[in-house]
Amino acid sequence: MANSPDSSSSSPASDAPKRGLFSRKPKEAKAKKPSRLKQIGEVFQMTRRHDPMVPWLMLLAFLGVVAASLLVGFLLDNWITGLIIGIALGAIAATLILSRRAERAAFAQIEGQPGASGAALGTLKRGWITEDQPVAVNPRTQDAVFRAIGRPGVVLVSEGPSNRVKPLVDAERKRLSRILPNVTIHVIESGRGEGQVPLSQLAKKMNKLKGELTKTEISAVSKRISSLGGRLPIPKGIDPYKARPTRGR
Repeated sequence: MANSPDSSSSSPASDAPKRGLFSRKPKEAKAKKPSRLKQIGEVFQMTRRHDPMVPWLMLLAFLGVVAASLLVGFLLDNWITGLIIGIALGAIAATLILSRRAERAAFAQIEGQPGASGAALGTLKRGWITEDQPVAVNPRTQDAVFRAIGRPGVVLVSEGPSNRVKPLVDAERKRLSRILPNVTIHVIESGRGEGQVPLSQLAKKMNKLKGELTKTEISAVSKRISSLGGRLPIPKGIDPYKARPTRGR
């Protein structure tokens, strides 16, 4: 007679606790996001590699604010309150220094790479309409032109040597002038050459341009460009910077 399976032995599936009919399904463990302090630490380390002066500048800002608050506290015969307020304000001042220096370090890392100007446009404040992809690009030289629409009108930002990228800029400006005859079109050259604007100063330069359009007009200009003069869509999965001109034609 064959031996029957031992009823006392249990399979791995039977070892798992059984859920009741109305019990909730256990939640799967989610990946924890790094804490705010850890994120600040990572930003600090990245910034210090590119800007060794940042720890000293942060310390100087912190101590300066604390000293000023203590002085005011002594004058008001309440130095303890002055110290508490000074520590809080000093931490804020040091964080602001880190934020500005981190932005410069981030731009320094991407400067000279294709698409860096487009990334810089992403730092513009509200009120601007930008695109991730360039509106004109030379696949051979990787020169490109990016576009932003805001209160000053349309801003074309070129990426590449001035003499080489000029035909792309002129063609795009001419095309937009036919579509938007009454809208001002600005041209800004990004880079380190003569007459060019560094990436870290690009957003500041654009925000200083004189405002001419309202919020409603900005939206109307964007829709008109998209409907009448939008660039040809780039198929998904194709990087315009890795494209190569077709030969044999």
